[in-house]
Amino acid sequence: MDLTLTEEQRVFKAVAREFLEAEVLPHRAEWDRREEVDRAIVGRLGELGFFGLTVPEVYGGIGGDYITYAVAMEELGRVDSSVRGIVSSSSGLFGKPLLDHGTEGQKQRWLPLICSGEVLGCFGLTEPDSGSDPASLVTSARRDGADWILDGQKMFITNGTWAGVCLVFARTGGPGAKGISAFLVPTDSPGFEARAIHGKLGLRGQATAEISLTDVRVPADALLGPEGGGFAIAMTALDKGRVTVAAGCTGIVQGCLEATTSYAVQRQQFGRPIATFQLVQEAVAEMSVDADAARLLTWRAADLIDRGEPFGVAASKAKYFASEAAVRAANAALQCFGGYGYIDEYPVSKFLRDARVMTLYEGTSQIQKLLIGRAETGVSAFL
Repeated sequence: MDLTLTEEQRVFKAVAREFLEAEVLPHRAEWDRREEVDRAIVGRLGELGFFGLTVPEVYGGIGGDYITYAVAMEELGRVDSSVRGIVSSSSGLFGKPLLDHGTEGQKQRWLPLICSGEVLGCFGLTEPDSGSDPASLVTSARRDGADWILDGQKMFITNGTWAGVCLVFARTGGPGAKGISAFLVPTDSPGFEARAIHGKLGLRGQATAEISLTDVRVPADALLGPEGGGFAIAMTALDKGRVTVAAGCTGIVQGCLEATTSYAVQRQQFGRPIATFQLVQEAVAEMSVDADAARLLTWRAADLIDRGEPFGVAASKAKYFASEAAVRAANAALQCFGGYGYIDEYPVSKFLRDARVMTLYEGTSQIQKLLIGRAETGVSAFL
């Protein structure tokens, strides 16, 4: 697969892998156990350009295309999906909408801080009662002179307790998608409160929060894009986010493949390595094919973004396949590891726990099927 990458992309991949194996891999299990990644890693990731991929240099980024971005997200997913989520939520779900829809002042204020890792961003869309149906969100924003006042709750927000700024989606008009607007809200605003969510099955090192907004006042220039344009901004962000998740899931599959093959050639049963057993080789073969297929689907969607062509359906296909493949690969890896796979001394139990949520966020597998089905039939199954 590397033969399709440019020399610059191969170099970035090699640098990313070397850094992650030295700075993240040795701490992965510890961070998972204590349910917190070491925050110092954020600045190091910023120095290497992880947060600035696809962002022009004028805003503090390093440029680059979406294939390179996908390569970076795969390498992060291969090592630790918690770290991948920190990066992709800040640079992707927050940074990309800001880059695409922000005013010059908004971009100059926030993007250099995001690209350096000095400030993290988060994406405030999901609510306690609206997940797959974001058009029904109830967080409100009302005018008060030149300002806006926001009230409501957000749920399962990645980076929620670490972020310095949140992209909050709130209702400024009537019911439905056209009544939703987007706001850039500093998290130190009076009335903004983030509470950490602990006890997660996976992505345990990643900061996940419930956010409450109580009479949070922001100026008129906090509005991102046009009033009533928030839903379209959110959907475009999620389409691109699906490519990111697909890349991270490809990394999980690749990580499972590498861990299983390494273990299988060393582990002895019945007087020989378990790699000699046909059913172990079957599992390895299926992981290998899934890794290639997930990677190609992801790169196709990333290439469409780079070309400026419609990419939403391709993103749904990549996200659906790669997330389900990650769960399959992690299950198969655990089966090959046997009892050792069930303890966190080995990586496969974490792969399985991290993979499971990938079929849920950025649109569940069921939502992806409906989006793909609508594209194929021309008929919407959504109400």
